[in-house]
Amino acid sequence: MRISLLCLPLLFAPLLAFADATLPTVDKPGAKDPAALGRYEGSLIVEYQGGSFDEIRLPASILERAEPERRTSSNNTVFQAQKNLDAEGRLARVVYLQPIGRSPLEVLRNYQDVNTAKGGEMLYECKGDDCGGEATSGAGHGGGEVGLIDILFPAAHIDADAFGNAACAVTRDRSDQHYSIGRYGGDGAQTTVAVLTYLVRDDLYCKAFNERTMAIVVVVEAKSREQKMVTVSATELGTAIAGSGRIALYGILFDVDKTQLKPASTAQIEQIGNLLKNDDALKLMIVGHTDNQGSVAHNLELSKRRADAVVAELTTKYAIAGDRLIAQGMGSAAPIASNDSDDGRAKNRRVELVKQ
Repeated sequence: MRISLLCLPLLFAPLLAFADATLPTVDKPGAKDPAALGRYEGSLIVEYQGGSFDEIRLPASILERAEPERRTSSNNTVFQAQKNLDAEGRLARVVYLQPIGRSPLEVLRNYQDVNTAKGGEMLYECKGDDCGGEATSGAGHGGGEVGLIDILFPAAHIDADAFGNAACAVTRDRSDQHYSIGRYGGDGAQTTVAVLTYLVRDDLYCKAFNERTMAIVVVVEAKSREQKMVTVSATELGTAIAGSGRIALYGILFDVDKTQLKPASTAQIEQIGNLLKNDDALKLMIVGHTDNQGSVAHNLELSKRRADAVVAELTTKYAIAGDRLIAQGMGSAAPIASNDSDDGRAKNRRVELVKQ
């Protein structure tokens, strides 16, 4: 049985005792340490996600209230860092239960030692309220402020019993928060590591983890993206649009949270230009889509500006009349796959051509 972590009526709390956290003796099935990083001795993995190519924006400065003020779908005030580290590559999120008696600071320092031993640099560190935003609630809380835990391991990523090990490790009240982000390796082979450690505070259904240190470790190993999406030719574009009125494209690329077209987009945009030159009567809507990472308002604006960038490229470099193109942003409002997996989010990040 699966129960929403965000809306759990107290009426049913007694019925959920069967889902209490239990002290694990082995890692969660299928989980593994990120390559070349290892783990704190004696710790066990209670939640693991990732291993495929993805992107993430990691805070590298204090979280501050967003201006203009806005709220998430959980009614939390958005707090965000002014300085961030954008990383893409093989992304993994791992949650470790630490041995009894180990403090959040001690565990964090050990991860920092690994980074230093590999010749890396520490980019940012903070603790407690000095990190900004919410420092004591778990992921999935509502009516408060966005905190580091909401960014590093959003509650929407957890598919678990409401008081099972994964949920207890990430969604319950916390204290003694410590955070750092570092990077090691040379150009083209950099590994980015963000670590959030804290004590779990829950002596009811999650009492097995009460006063135990948790470590959320987010690792991005730089790697080349598998080039499985070929450029769609002008002829293929025309056939698809004639048949269904639209086509989704994955060869139009942007950096994380950016609106400037990457050079690798040129081949696909050239084919769109050829399509429009070959059919003078064709008018297109250029529609930008994002995954659900970030606020709804931000994603809506981002997708519109990306669509604007495509339109600008077509009008300036390929001499397509502006009245034949309309830029539209959909944000995360029209997913074609679940946003709960890396592969699903990759499918949702796209540009569509829609016949007007």
